[in-house]
Amino acid sequence: MLKTDSIPTFFAKAERAEPETLQRQVDHFSESSFTKRVMDAIPSLLMILNEQRQIVYANQSLLDLMTGEEEQRIYGMRPGEILSCINSSKSPAGCGTSEECSTCGAVLAILAGLKGEKAIKECRVTRSREGKYESLDLQVWSTPLTHNDENFTVFAVNDISHEKRRKVLEKVFFHDILNLVGSIKGFTELLRTYDPADKERIFELVQSAAEQTIDEIEAQRTLLAVESGELQVREEIISVGDFLPQVVGIYQQHEVAEDRSLELDPHLPGLAIISDRTLLNRVLGNMIKNALEASRAGEVVTVSCQRKGDRVEFSVHNPGVMDREAQLQIFQRSFSTKGNGRGLGTYSMRLLSEALQGDISFTSSEENGTTFVASYPLQLA
Repeated sequence: MLKTDSIPTFFAKAERAEPETLQRQVDHFSESSFTKRVMDAIPSLLMILNEQRQIVYANQSLLDLMTGEEEQRIYGMRPGEILSCINSSKSPAGCGTSEECSTCGAVLAILAGLKGEKAIKECRVTRSREGKYESLDLQVWSTPLTHNDENFTVFAVNDISHEKRRKVLEKVFFHDILNLVGSIKGFTELLRTYDPADKERIFELVQSAAEQTIDEIEAQRTLLAVESGELQVREEIISVGDFLPQVVGIYQQHEVAEDRSLELDPHLPGLAIISDRTLLNRVLGNMIKNALEASRAGEVVTVSCQRKGDRVEFSVHNPGVMDREAQLQIFQRSFSTKGNGRGLGTYSMRLLSEALQGDISFTSSEENGTTFVASYPLQLA
């Protein structure tokens, strides 16, 4: 094995096979025409990995996704590296060795296969292609294989992103919309027997529920548009001193702020930016809502803003702390701290921030609580 003593790993082993060993393994699996025909007949992406988790065989379905140059380089790479997973570049040793990899279903399945165990897991991959993020939901299978006293694993991958998106649409979007429409129906029934003194209050509740329904639909439409590359960014001049108090004011009246305090740092920079008001409002709204949901009764959520050179930073702080496993997955599409079937809030925050030529980050610790920071240029390019 190649010596990698100087290369750190935060999870799986960093070592890779010596070039001559790797070539021998590649040649062996390529020489069997029968094995090749069987493997190539499988529509799933399928590869055989050696003990160092390197590809020594790839079926035609996988090779079809590669360019000619990539096809020559695929042998010796690890699965996350050919998928352009953002975590595979966070450590010099590549796929499987960053801290984020400790929560990866693909790595866990591969390690199980190399220990002689069959494994089926789901895996969320965020990859960066041409400067844009793309999220994949994958189902992976790992089956142990021994040949000439060497351990391998047969690793298969299916893209289940569409299925996951459908489930989220059903569980989140349709569920929330039905609840809101149900409340509107309840309010209208109240109008049959209402006390005239309560008329204005009932009308306010109906209007609020209708506005929330429209907002849910718009949020889903915006997310689908940005994922498909069809989102149109509409630039306008935005006064931070006017815009931010409006956003905070809306959530101070929101039901999620009940028994919690939402405060705006009064020291706002006197500046105007050129951006998309609707998208910026949606990002900051999600940041604030998430912070309020993560806070306990009586706790304070603080929103602030400052100029950093040619950029503006919006920060939302709450006293709570995320566990480490949640921190490692927080921006993945189908991950949620709120349970199965959720997981669009933080994902959409990053996706929309990218559309605004910005980025979003966070820190979370027992000492300082949790702070999300969204950074944007003062003017869209």
